[in-house]
Formats: sequence, C-alpha cells, structure tokens
Amino acid sequence: MNRNWIGLGVLASIALLLSIDVSVLYLALPHLSNGLGATAPQQLWIMDIYSFMLAGFLVTMGTLGDRIGRRKLLLIGSAAFGATSILAAYSVNAEMLIASRALLGIAGATLMPSSMALIRNMFRDPKQMGAAIGIWFSCFMVGMAIGPLVGGALLEHFWWGSAFLLGVPFMVVVLVLGPRLLPEYRDPAAAKLDLASVALSLATILPVIYGLKEIARGGVQPVSLVAVVAGLAIGVVFVRRQRSLANPLLDLRLFANRAFAATLAILLLGGIVMAGTTLMSTLYLQSVEGLSPLRAGLWLIPQNIAMIVALSAGPALARRVRPAYVMAAGLAVAALGLVLHTQVPVVEGTPLLVTGLILASAGIALPMGLGNGIIMTAAPAEKAGSAAALSETSGEFGVAVGVAVMGSLGTAVYRGLLPSSAGAARESVTAGMAFPDLLDAVRDAFTGGLHVVAGVGGLIFLGLAVLTIAVLRRHTPTPA
Repeated sequence: MNRNWIGLGVLASIALLLSIDVSVLYLALPHLSNGLGATAPQQLWIMDIYSFMLAGFLVTMGTLGDRIGRRKLLLIGSAAFGATSILAAYSVNAEMLIASRALLGIAGATLMPSSMALIRNMFRDPKQMGAAIGIWFSCFMVGMAIGPLVGGALLEHFWWGSAFLLGVPFMVVVLVLGPRLLPEYRDPAAAKLDLASVALSLATILPVIYGLKEIARGGVQPVSLVAVVAGLAIGVVFVRRQRSLANPLLDLRLFANRAFAATLAILLLGGIVMAGTTLMSTLYLQSVEGLSPLRAGLWLIPQNIAMIVALSAGPALARRVRPAYVMAAGLAVAALGLVLHTQVPVVEGTPLLVTGLILASAGIALPMGLGNGIIMTAAPAEKAGSAAALSETSGEFGVAVGVAVMGSLGTAVYRGLLPSSAGAARESVTAGMAFPDLLDAVRDAFTGGLHVVAGVGGLIFLGLAVLTIAVLRRHTPTPA
C-alpha cells in the first residue's frame, strides 16, 4: 500500500478520536457532575468551553501550521491533547476540569486544520485528494455514530475520567507513526505571526460563538446580543488590519477565488440548516414522541450511517460527473428530505422523520466532502492550513448559528401557535410538556415549528443547489 494512504490512516484516527470525544462527554456529564459536585453553570462551561476555544484558535493554528510546519504543529498538538486529556481525567474539581477542557480546545484547534492541510500535501492528484477527504470525514462520522456505544461501555465499567483517557492511545499512535509516515510542509515565505491579529481574531470569534450559544439556550438577552454585536464590530477591525498587512494572519485574497468563496458559503449555510433541523428533530423525538434520550439517539444513528455511505460515494461519483452537479444533486436530495419533514404528523411521525433525516444527511454529505476538496485545491499549497482552518471555522459557526437562528425560528412558531393563555407552556416545548391539559396543543404547536424550520431549510438547500451549478459548473478539480 502507498505510504500516503497509510499516513491517511493516522490522520483519520485523529478525526475518529475527536468525534468520539465529543459524543462521549454527553454521556459522561451526569457522572462527572456528581463526582465533582459541578453546579448547573459549571456543567454548561464544561460542555461549551471546548468548542469556544476550538473555534477561537482554528484560524490562528491553521496559519501557524503554514509557517512552522504542519506536521510539527500536528505532533505538538497531539502531545498537548494527550497530556491535557490525562489532566482532565484526574481533575479534582469542576474548575480544574473547565480549565483542562479549555486547553483541550486549543490543542484540538491544532489537529483539524493540520490534518486537512497534510492531506492536501500528500495527495496532489485532485481525485485522490477527494477520496482521502471523504475517508477522513467518514471516520469523523463513524466516531459520532459509535461514540455513545463506546461511552456507555466505558462508563458502565470505569469512572467518568475514562472518557478523557480514551484519547491518549490515539495520540501515542500519532506521535509514534506521524514522524515516519507524514510529510513536513511549511510556507517558505512565511513571516512571524502578527500577535495583534491573533488577539483580534479571538476577540471576534469568541464573543460571537458565545452570544449565539446563549441566544440558542435562553433566547435574545441583552448580554448575548451585546456579545454578538461586539464580536462583529471587532471583526471589522480584524478585516481592515488583514488588508493592511504584507503577511496577514488570514489572507483575504483566498476569497477572490470564486470557487473557494462560493463553496465556503455553501458549506456554512448547509451546516446552519442541518444543525437547526437536527435540533428540532431531536426535540420532536423526545418531547412530541416521548422517547427516552437513549431511544432518540438510536433513531439518529441511521442518518450518520447514510452520511458515511454518501461521503464515501461522493468521490467515485465525481470521477464520472462534474463535482458541481454531484453537489447540486446532493443538495436537491437533502431538500427532498426536508420536504418529508414538513409532512411529519403529530402522532407516530418517527418513521417519516427518520427517513427525512436519512435523505437530508446523505444529500448534504456530497457537497460537504466534495466541497472541502474544492476548498483545498482552490487554495495555493502554501495556504492549505489557512484554507482548512476557514473550512473548520465555518463549520463551528454553522452549528452555532443553526442552533440559534433555526431554533429561534422554531420557538417563535411554537409560541405563535399556542394561545396566549398557555402561560409558562409557551417558553419551550420542554416546559409545555409539564402541563397535562395542554399536551395536545403543545405537540401540535411544536410540530408546526418543525414544519416551518424544515420548509425554510428546504428552500435554502434548493437555492444552494442553483448557486452550486451557477458558480462551480465550470470548475475542474485542479490545484491553484
């Protein structure tokens, strides 16, 4: 077997770990909360601080990898991730675990863009690169699918810290095999990092992500709104600074490439729709259908399997048909899945809902896998780390914005369909289920919200399909 494909196995193991790590923590949270005596706010910070730091440092770490060497940064990040995992596993209080999770987020930010950038260097042929990216993403989805099973087995036999120790063997493999199998690459013309730009990028991303998560959790409040506005305002300053620097932290010239900019927008908007749809679907299964969290999770496994299959099939289809048409077809299939969502009944709607999720997940997997290939080939080789970081950052923003905006849309419809006399039941579907005399009205209202969110998402997917063909139909997967 070609050495590069074996090296891909090392990089794919990182994707597998990162996705398992996230899904396992959801199961471990009750156990570690009892063990450490974590308060409700501390539990939220234990969950959220990782994604805050990950999103905040992706751009910086992507550019840093371009400058000091992608393999070097990957190995440094792997060592830091392994060491911090041990620190998290043996935390003696909630504050220590929160700090450990913050460090894990920073270490995680070194792993993802470095992995994608190294794939860009290892597979120069665009078709091979597309297949490699498909495998990498498939491993990420496998981790999401098996994470609850692995976590359940660990927590049944060991203490909550085992959920964090799971990552240590993976990092040891990377540290042992990485220097032998992964090539080194850096931008020979790179200059030193502009620390002011690093500070501005963090001051842009962290408040926006925080504000969006708070809006999704508790609605629009002054603090969350101020955080988003402040982050966006600092973002304007960040962009202006990048335009004035000879060696910017984020090279805005990447956006001058139409294929790069359009694909990034497609992935961002697609992520927004899928995050919002998955949120509403999960709430439907648990609140309207009355399923336990475990049974609801099992019903979501088929969509992950569909996504894995589609991610693997995408590169093969793109060898026969132009990538733009494959991506547009996938978006059309995803739109069809959301059309099914608009027909989900209030009673016994699980089969139709799951069918819609399978179609939507399989459909969005095609532009997701092929789109990342286009992003990586559209960017010059020396900017591959920055390009990968932008792709990953757009994914983080997509989830945050999708949960906040699409979730808020569903909540607004839900409240609008309930009578004003419903009182506290209008706060959320979860609150509404506590009122036995309003159960039918609550279920009807929430299902109406699901229909609206799905309908809006379907229209967005169809619009993205048209955009894909309009902008990318002449794109051939060749490096810039």
